[in-house]
Amino acid sequence: MGPEHTSVTGRKRSQRSQRTHRDVADELRSRIRSGVLRPGQRMPTQAELADEFGVERGAIRQALRLLQSERLLTDVSKGSPARVAPHPVPPPTGPGAPPLPTTVALGPRIAEAFAAPHVEIDALCLTSVSLNLALGEPLRRIHAGQLTPARIDVRVLLPSRNIDLAFPVPVERHGGDDVIHDRWVAQRNAQGQVLRHNLLALRALHGIDVRVAFRALPFTPPVKLYLLNGAEALFAYYTLRRREEEIDHEPLQMYDTEGTRSMLFAFEQGAGRRDTTFVEQSRLWFDALWETISSELVLTV
Repeated sequence: MGPEHTSVTGRKRSQRSQRTHRDVADELRSRIRSGVLRPGQRMPTQAELADEFGVERGAIRQALRLLQSERLLTDVSKGSPARVAPHPVPPPTGPGAPPLPTTVALGPRIAEAFAAPHVEIDALCLTSVSLNLALGEPLRRIHAGQLTPARIDVRVLLPSRNIDLAFPVPVERHGGDDVIHDRWVAQRNAQGQVLRHNLLALRALHGIDVRVAFRALPFTPPVKLYLLNGAEALFAYYTLRRREEEIDHEPLQMYDTEGTRSMLFAFEQGAGRRDTTFVEQSRLWFDALWETISSELVLTV
């Protein structure tokens, strides 16, 4: 589900695919937000980016212009590589702000939540890939001594491996089910292991009291939900699309999610009766799932 990358960033090269300029922008945005691309750093050339992502240069130019409109890049032109903005402007993501894609909205809200002495994050999602991306900046700031939470509690609800997923699934249900399901399980487990490892490292390196727990749901969640410090709820519908991907050297048509692009709506306790009620009900819903029909989740094959 997640793309692979080329030597431009020291990663594997992606296969030629049907990626759009928005796919490219999503990935570059996450690199900027996580600090992989640093403020003021010169970007790779458009030719290098086109080769990395397996798209035409026109798609790269559109992606760069989009990030420039978000004030994340400067000097976007046909003649020279763009630069990461010296001081990237965080998007407006609080209550009353318009909904934004998960890759844009989640990171700043997670970073703000980590300013509290006791950080509490509850997440219900298909995989923890978006949460891992969003944690990049607060983890970096903790390692740099800029954030000093005393305790971090993270609970994550993910679909069980033992169910028939509603998505991702092949368009033709007579074949490809096992291969797609097994790939999803592998990604679910790998992302969960990364999440747990990165958070538990804070205990060893900085003496922070960290607790990370996972439980399995008996259904495919049609939505994603993040609860931050018991006072904020971020909610998004999973966006589905039909796409083709090569698996085991065979092209396969599937219905899959665009979770990182799903529009995230923010609700905050105390920001009006509607927001407060939504946060409270979301917390009750999450706790009920956690304590009743969910089961132990082991992040192994």
